[in-house]
Amino acid sequence: MPPFDGPTETPVSQPNHELSTITFAAATICLIWYIVVAVVCAVGYTQIFRYYSKPGEGGSPNDNGAGPEVTIIRPVKGIEPYLYDCLASTFRQCYPAWKIHVRLCVSSRSDPALLMLEQLVQDFGSDYDVQIFVEEEDEQLQSGKLQLGPNPKIRNMSRAYREASREKGGIVWIVDCNVWVGMHTLDRMLTTLNGNKFVHQLPLTTDVTDTYITHSSPDKDMSWWSTAGTRLDETFMSTMHPKFYTAINTVGVAPCIVGKSTMFPLAYLDSLTKGQGIDYFSYNICEDHLIGDMLWHGTVPSETRGEKLGKHAMCFGDLAIQPMANVSVGEYWNRRVRWLRVRKFTVLLATLVEPGTESFVCSAYGAWAVSTLPFFGKTLGIPQTWGAFVAFWLLSVGIWCAMDWKLYRKLHSGASVDSTDPRMPVPEFAKRAKKRPLHEWVLTWLGREALALPVWVWAFYGGTTVQWRGKSFWVGTDMRVHEIRSDVKNAGMNGHVDPPTRYNHTSQARPLLLERNLHYAPQSRLTVTPQTPFTALLRTTSNGSVSVFPGEPKSPRPAWRAPSRTLLRPREAEDASAATTFTTEHCGETGEVA
Repeated sequence: MPPFDGPTETPVSQPNHELSTITFAAATICLIWYIVVAVVCAVGYTQIFRYYSKPGEGGSPNDNGAGPEVTIIRPVKGIEPYLYDCLASTFRQCYPAWKIHVRLCVSSRSDPALLMLEQLVQDFGSDYDVQIFVEEEDEQLQSGKLQLGPNPKIRNMSRAYREASREKGGIVWIVDCNVWVGMHTLDRMLTTLNGNKFVHQLPLTTDVTDTYITHSSPDKDMSWWSTAGTRLDETFMSTMHPKFYTAINTVGVAPCIVGKSTMFPLAYLDSLTKGQGIDYFSYNICEDHLIGDMLWHGTVPSETRGEKLGKHAMCFGDLAIQPMANVSVGEYWNRRVRWLRVRKFTVLLATLVEPGTESFVCSAYGAWAVSTLPFFGKTLGIPQTWGAFVAFWLLSVGIWCAMDWKLYRKLHSGASVDSTDPRMPVPEFAKRAKKRPLHEWVLTWLGREALALPVWVWAFYGGTTVQWRGKSFWVGTDMRVHEIRSDVKNAGMNGHVDPPTRYNHTSQARPLLLERNLHYAPQSRLTVTPQTPFTALLRTTSNGSVSVFPGEPKSPRPAWRAPSRTLLRPREAEDASAATTFTTEHCGETGEVA
């Protein structure tokens, strides 16, 4: 604000002072920016309430054979909360099973999630084409015929993409392993993709720390600092992020993608990368944005032949839901820093203005404009004082908070999730019947908003190093990433450096069997204590695969194609420190508990 004589008055309120041209211009720009941000927020807010207030219409099941074949690639890294439920949602889509090819990708057989992937193959393999691809067993990478950059996610998915079905306009759907999708998502995304080059979903994270129990880490620090990062991330992904993500994709002025769930025809990306596909981006860490950006700006063969195609389309109404647990404040900080440090080299202008889209800074812009420009004092009678500045800022932040609260409640209400169809069991984290108390949410919201500017400053000016998937990288101005190798002795195939620690199946795979509410088990009562040997919960079949618990029921397959399942539900233990007791009930063919 310009200099002033009194402690509470601005020069506008005094006859002997006039605004300089620079001050007037700056205040006008601040006012315009404040109005633009408010309009963008209103567009996003309206669209979310429009499309996420009820389940979308179930698309046609495409049983006439006209639909394309879809390769679903799910890159996996370690055990995530409710990983089984997230991965199993891939197999519960209303789409012909013979047209779905599921590829579960993992970097190493030492990954603790491998046992769960093998269980998924056993559970759904009779109905679906599902395979596990292990990066360290990729012959082309192993022999050196294929040279890839350090991006661990691209390396993980490379073989799955190369071998994806390209028949009948083959489509690839890349979904992160920790994302749950509804049963009509595949069909609606294909419908949206018709006439477009690229389709994606609105991501949403939900805090499941209260319900997710990590049995392998009973001594884990559960203090506020060690778990509050989950709430901060949940708040960001259900307030600030969805408003702008939805608004930008509504207007369609620029590519705006978060790669939690993306779909595109393989032929389109292959034509723009000279057949390399996703391997083309193995030296970049933000492959999701760059793939979308290439399809946005590039001209594919169909367009060359005169076909009109949309650049991008968001599948409104469907959420890519990611359950999260036990994320510390430091981990949240590092994740946001990584995001921003990559973006400053890919979308520099958007990253530069990002602080001005946050509530605290944007409200300050508006408050300074209102308490500085003469128009508001002469026309609306607003005093040009610092008191007016503070009052307007508090009012703006208060309204912003109230709107975000309503937005949070809408997205986490589960209103857009079809939970009535017995063919698709919906986990509790997707329904989210229990919401955060208002006072608890407000404190988290204030904490996230207060951290927004410090995170941005550190990310923008604090260097170029990022942490991702357990490895360190530095990002160059050419948008390429370079792995920081702390131990060259661990260098594996094609320059790939394995993590310094190796996972142990026995010690770390136990939680993947106990943390979920849907398991395969015999019709019996099972008591599990922390001392129960992990091997007692497994059996090896004749073909070498690993099964959880002996004696899965051999009932007929339901009409919806997924195999019959057994519900394993926790019962209240008489003593919290005693054994965890479970009972099992068999699912009938309709998906209801018999």
